[in-house]
Amino acid sequence: MDVRTKIEWLEQAAQYDACLEAGEPMPAALPPRVPDLRDSIAQLSANGRKAPILKILQTSACEKNCYYCPFRAGRNFRRETLSPDELAASFDQMQRAGLVQGLFLSSGIIGAVRSMDRMLQTVELIRLKYGFRGYIHLKMLPAAEEAQIERAVHLADRVSTNLEAPTAQHLSRLAPMKTFEESLVEPLKRARRLIQQTQGNSGQQVARSGMVTQFVVGPAGESDRDLLGASQRLYREVGLHRAYYSAFSPVRNTPLEGAPATPPRREFRLYQSDFLLRAYGFRVEELPFDGEGNLPLDQDPKTLWAQEHPERFPLEINRAAPQDLVRVPGIGPQTMRNILRARLDGKLSDLGQLKKLGVDVAQAAPYVLLNGRAAPVQMRLGFAWEALHLSPSNPRQPAHSA
Repeated sequence: MDVRTKIEWLEQAAQYDACLEAGEPMPAALPPRVPDLRDSIAQLSANGRKAPILKILQTSACEKNCYYCPFRAGRNFRRETLSPDELAASFDQMQRAGLVQGLFLSSGIIGAVRSMDRMLQTVELIRLKYGFRGYIHLKMLPAAEEAQIERAVHLADRVSTNLEAPTAQHLSRLAPMKTFEESLVEPLKRARRLIQQTQGNSGQQVARSGMVTQFVVGPAGESDRDLLGASQRLYREVGLHRAYYSAFSPVRNTPLEGAPATPPRREFRLYQSDFLLRAYGFRVEELPFDGEGNLPLDQDPKTLWAQEHPERFPLEINRAAPQDLVRVPGIGPQTMRNILRARLDGKLSDLGQLKKLGVDVAQAAPYVLLNGRAAPVQMRLGFAWEALHLSPSNPRQPAHSA
């Protein structure tokens, strides 16, 4: 088989991994289903711009038997492999032709150390032989050795290891051949230590776009609280840049082919809530989970939190602290900064001013005061109790039993 045909196939196989974007806005609407297997070249979002990225596997051969995976061991699936020379030379040709501006490289596993070595050899050729200085995202395979992780953080702008599940118990239902702490969490911890040591000793910028991970949402029976709790832990303990959530879709001829697909809206709510953790100062304990630890699918989590905390609102726009402003529905980190700058020039007194600053005034109006006055469309916060079937006197108690 010629190299071009192998590249086309391994591009398609790589689309199952959603860890890609270097930066993203807070989701405001339900996005298209990700990943889209029709896309052979992915799009990297960085600093508000889009750039074409070659997203590819070194090999689709794998010795692991992950229950959800289309190229798990033993499944009748086309196996292709690119040598480091083949992949590096092909990427160089595509990059020089202006077809791609970066690389996302992952791989099936046939011997973790050997497979990781082949990926590192590919990236070394791209960096050293072909002189590419652009964006590279490199997967750290489970159980990668210390020296391989060190080399990865020096070569790549971003590194990642997919945890797949939030706990060891949940992982056993998805990937019984993998160990949660030892083979998945530990590489992230090692990478974090190496990044800190290298930057501290030499001032070098290594893995400057940080570390990310991905979870498969649904088939292991995990709750949204489980997933977001694991992400919060990684943000705090290993400096994770962000987590990705991939709604499960069953694949034929796998052990989970009969499991139900996860609604894309659940994936969307997880992304919204994750952004609240990373950029808005929320904690997992504050998020509006139901009795089973899941987020309501039909309501925005930030708005729902605001409805559950009428004691915090309405908030005076002209005096509120930054950490309080970003808790207002319709106000994000950037619009909060716009408000702070505008306040230096005088008081804000109408919704038109807020709109010009980027505020979603339809969402924000019920929760703010402007120079001591309620916005014209101010709504009674008490409406939340009826909508949520909660008692105003006891926000955690159902109204019908109050």
